[in-house]
Amino acid sequence: FGTLAIHAGQDPEQFPCWSVVAPISVSTTFKQEAPGKFKEFEYSRSGNPTRKALEAQFAGIANGKYAFTWASGLAGTMAVLQLLKPGDHVVAMNDLYGGSNRMFRRLAMIQGIQFDFVDATDPTKVAAAIRPTTRLVWIESPTNPLLQIADIRAIAAVVRRHSNVILAVDNTFMSAYFQRPLELGAHIEFASVTKYYNGHSDVVMGVTIVRDEALAERLKFLQFAAGYVPSPFDCFLVSRGLKTLHLRMKAHQENAFACANFLQASSKVSAVLFPGLPTHPGHAVAKAQSTGFSGMISFRINGGLNEAVEFLKACKIFTLGESLGAVESLCEHPAIMTHASIVKEERERLGITDSLIRLSCGVEETIDLLTDLYNALEASVRVGTSPNPVEFLTAFKAQQGPAAAAPVVASVPIPATPSKAAEAVPQSDSKNPYARGRVPGGTMPHPSSRFEHAPAEEVPTTPTPTTPGGTNPYARGRVPGGSMPHPSARFDGGESPQPGQSGQHGRNPPGGKSSFVFG
Repeated sequence: FGTLAIHAGQDPEQFPCWSVVAPISVSTTFKQEAPGKFKEFEYSRSGNPTRKALEAQFAGIANGKYAFTWASGLAGTMAVLQLLKPGDHVVAMNDLYGGSNRMFRRLAMIQGIQFDFVDATDPTKVAAAIRPTTRLVWIESPTNPLLQIADIRAIAAVVRRHSNVILAVDNTFMSAYFQRPLELGAHIEFASVTKYYNGHSDVVMGVTIVRDEALAERLKFLQFAAGYVPSPFDCFLVSRGLKTLHLRMKAHQENAFACANFLQASSKVSAVLFPGLPTHPGHAVAKAQSTGFSGMISFRINGGLNEAVEFLKACKIFTLGESLGAVESLCEHPAIMTHASIVKEERERLGITDSLIRLSCGVEETIDLLTDLYNALEASVRVGTSPNPVEFLTAFKAQQGPAAAAPVVASVPIPATPSKAAEAVPQSDSKNPYARGRVPGGTMPHPSSRFEHAPAEEVPTTPTPTTPGGTNPYARGRVPGGSMPHPSARFDGGESPQPGQSGQHGRNPPGGKSSFVFG
């Protein structure tokens, strides 16, 4: 997978200068040999060299033939819906990303597309919902935010009994590294590239990947006609992100396993929703159709809205924010944030309650994430206990085998007792230049620390060297103790040339005049 992620669509010989990295082609238009006669690209909306390389990269890692990138994940969802016409029917999973749910109910429905929302964890319910007018089945697995598992193979078998129905699988929570819907029988793998594929919280994009040529032609036309295309620079950033996807996904999964097991061991948590746990109802199906479980966890905190809000406010390493799948860990409250557009009655019926919290485990040090969870639980839930993070992780790694059993050293504060959970950072230690804001027991300065708290070092006074001629041409503006001239220095040490005088870097070449004229 890693080899494909790095090399698919990236052959240097396709680029004019054989560059190892696909060039960022910002040109909006391309010269034509004659009216209507162009080489490969005509206008950047219909095709762009940087986007072409990225789409080939996506097709390679997903084991597809064609990939199409979109200006956002929802733009990609809209493109799939535009394959339909008024009167067509869609069977959609009832547990969906809030943006997809909003688009289906408040945009597509008013345009005459009909929807049934079903529990797709049971393939027979999908089969029962299909009508003669059904043209699309849209599912997620795992779902957002409840991490339910749909049996993609079983649903694909149902859909393929109807020749005019398309199965689209939102693979955002997994990426092609852990799950390849096209290999399981889906017609379209959709994903929000903003999440794991890009992985750095700096691009908004979507992708659809297919194998069928006729379906590819329709999506290609929509790219050109509707214009939901990403910028070349965003394509470059995503291409770079894809090249480390296999490394990042392993780290996301490792942290998620530790965090899920830690939460499950806490009596301050009533339920942990993570398909990697054997207790998850979809665990067996997930293992059968995927090679891993990504970094997504949802859990129910003991209590209600107040406890959930206090937990989220107490997190320091898990950043409170929407989105997921980036290198930094994120936490959010689905009922208030990502799924607020779903009416309360429907949310509660699905299980998106006030006690539900969603985590996206990043690639930070595992012990730091566990300690952050411990501190936040201590600060928000007064009843119950959680395991000591260091002791827990040491035992957890020992269960994984000798390769994982490295010593655990915390770099964020672990309170000695629950009452110390929200204790302020210790006061300054005069012997430690980073003492203000220092992390207790660790080696990393707190972000609030100021380097100038250290005693200022005296700049050594170094005699200015002289040249054989007796003076140093760099002396004026010289940096004390260094060898680099100050930006204000004149290379010849003399006065600036007057307008019309020649000079090259402040001095004339031997025996002649410079072609460079100041002024």
